[in-house]
Order: sequence, then C-alpha cells, then structure tokens
Amino acid sequence: MNSSISKYNALHCVRTARPLVHNITNYVVMNWTANCLLAIGASPLMSHALEEQEAMTQICHALVINIGTLDAPWSASMKAAMHAACKNDKPIIFDPVGAGASEFRTQTCLSLLRSTSPTVIRGNASEILALAGHSHTSRGVDSNADSTSAIEAAKKLAQTFQCVVCVSGQIDYIVNAKHIACVHNGHEMMTRVTGMGCAATALIGAFVALQPNSVFDATLSAMVVTDVAGELAQQRSQGPGTFQIHYLDALHNLTEESLTQMQRVTYESF
Repeated sequence: MNSSISKYNALHCVRTARPLVHNITNYVVMNWTANCLLAIGASPLMSHALEEQEAMTQICHALVINIGTLDAPWSASMKAAMHAACKNDKPIIFDPVGAGASEFRTQTCLSLLRSTSPTVIRGNASEILALAGHSHTSRGVDSNADSTSAIEAAKKLAQTFQCVVCVSGQIDYIVNAKHIACVHNGHEMMTRVTGMGCAATALIGAFVALQPNSVFDATLSAMVVTDVAGELAQQRSQGPGTFQIHYLDALHNLTEESLTQMQRVTYESF
C-alpha cells in the first residue's frame, strides 16, 4: 500500500496552509500541545466553554478531543463540539486518555463515540483495549500493554465507528477497515515527557484537516513526523528537560531529507 501523498509533502501542506486545530484538551498538556502545533506550522485553538463550541467549531479545520482531565462540564462541551464538527463536516480526532482506569472515564468515552463517530481514534494499547470492551485496566494514563496486543481491538473499533485507529507504543499501528501501517520510529525518551501522545493526537488533527479524503495516509504521515522528530531530538538531548526543547526544534526544522531517510514504515493487509 502506498500513500497518495508523501510524508514530506503532507508536512509541507501543513506548514503552508497552517490549519486551525480546535482542541478541547487537558490542563496538563495545553501549553505543550499548542507549542507542538505551532512548531509544526499549524495554528492551535484551545477552548472548552460549552457556550462557544458551535462558533469555534465553525472556524476551525479540525477538532481534537482529549479527555485527560475529565469532568462532567467538559464532557458536555466535548459532546457539543463533536456534534458541531459533524454538522460542519470537520474531522474529529479523539484521544481516550486513561480509558480503562475508571468506569466513569471509559463510559464517558464510549458515550461520546456513540453519539458522534470520530474520524480518528488515537490512544495507547490499554486505552484501545478498554474501548473495545476488553477487561483491561491502565496504569493511570499510561499503558501497561504492548501496542501489538491491541491490534485486534483497533480493528474492532475501526469497523464499529468506521474510522481510523492509531495505537501508540514501541511500534505505532495505524489501522482502518482493510490495512495496517506500522511505524517503527520513535525513541524511549518520548515516554519520559508528559503529553507526547496528546501532542501526537493534535498533530494528527493538523494533517487530517488537509487530507480529509485520505485519513489513513494523513494519520500515518503525522505519526511518522511525530516519531522521527523524537529520534532527532534525542540525538541532541541530555534528558527529558532538554528533550522537550529539542523536540520543538526538530518539528520546526524537519527536512525532506531527514524524513525520507529516517522513516521506517511497513504495511500489512487483512
């Protein structure tokens, strides 16, 4: 399976078009997510007030829902934003942070997904397993399962919600109804910085906003960019603190040569 647009061309499109990505995300990662979107060339919008979801969703190019610091009022805003995005034909990227850690969290995710099907679901293995109905609990918001163990669950979710599912881990899997792409890039240091997965979800929003007819390819491009930037940042960092600085620089400075030479992607069909 070949992508209809190269990873670098997809990145160039983001940098040129600067899509506006509307995020209802958690307190822990707001600043980091916004900076990652800016570094890649997109434009972040952070809004969670119920009263402005209709207006914000009309002007954005993609909606990112991240349930990290979940509560009832934010859940209502998420539901309203997802309905508005569907009505306005805007892609919805859904991040079920900590699904499986509590019944409230898991059921809130399922309620939102059943109310409005997303364009992409991105989560770690524990989260994807929990959404698919497996009796599996996470370690807080971190996964205690390998991404490979969630492939069948990802297939189930992709079929149930007619969407693309991305399972993050040592290998990132992008799954739709027929295909699986496996991204073998990234670095262990990415697990030592909070919000890396949340940032990946937001970056997927920026890429999918510009490839609405190639959601699988757009998601794959976003994850390759995310992971290659992680490898480049690690080459210059001394630990988690400097990694964050170099990661933003890597996103901003990522070249066609680096992306082409470093990407390690394989494909499977089923």
